[in-house]
Amino acid sequence: MLPMLGEPEPVARVEDVTIPVKEGTITVRVYTPAGEGPFPVLMTIHGGGWIAGSLAVFDHVSRALVNRVGCIAVSVEHHLAPEHKFPVPLEDCYDALVWTAGHIANYGGDPARIAVLGESAGGNLAAALALLARDRGGPRLAYQVLVNPALGYPAIDRPSIREMASGYGLTREDLIWCYEQYMSSPDDWKNPYFVPMASEDLSGLPPALILTAEYDLLRDDGAVYGDQLRKAGVPAEVVCTEGVMHGFFLLTSLIEPARQAMDTAAAALRKGFGIDR
Repeated sequence: MLPMLGEPEPVARVEDVTIPVKEGTITVRVYTPAGEGPFPVLMTIHGGGWIAGSLAVFDHVSRALVNRVGCIAVSVEHHLAPEHKFPVPLEDCYDALVWTAGHIANYGGDPARIAVLGESAGGNLAAALALLARDRGGPRLAYQVLVNPALGYPAIDRPSIREMASGYGLTREDLIWCYEQYMSSPDDWKNPYFVPMASEDLSGLPPALILTAEYDLLRDDGAVYGDQLRKAGVPAEVVCTEGVMHGFFLLTSLIEPARQAMDTAAAALRKGFGIDR
């Protein structure tokens, strides 16, 4: 896939950093824009069904967001299932958030303005990270962007799951299998850090932008979660991109709908960070 995407956008500086986590160490990649800080900070979490994906998969996205938002990006390469099951990847992301809050000033970042963006399984981790950071008393997140997120139980008969169960890239069978690789026990289905839509309390979370795709079985997860957030008093916007399938957001260098979704995410993040431009 990577050669198809072409040359990644240049940014002023890119550095891979090894950081300590509960399961040992992971790598985060810090992207810094040109200019004078302090810059707001965006944590990016790749997709891949919790079992695949890497910093390389989200490199194009992270660079594009740095340039469009005017922020530092910290991309997280968490441990993968099934060798590292729930909650290990989530705890990796939380440890990366703690590291970011404590160290990003050394890179010209503003630890008081940190947001998170995740795609697919990364959207699940981003939503769960927002819950975890709230429940642990920080670090505080200013905003969350959830792209094609996996947020609910895949056996529920929502229209998008029923209509796009097969034939549209990601299938219901694929989704259930990935969840099973990630879970530690069947009790995880009741855990809001595993399935954020299962949370009984979504109050106090950061404002959210949820980006969905018309031909994605996860489309209705995003719409339902947006409703749940708004009912809890959390500002939440849901934007569905027409004519595309799951994973379209990675194709910003190839298709116009992906570029438009990227621009929507960047504008929301600038607003969430209080950037006037």
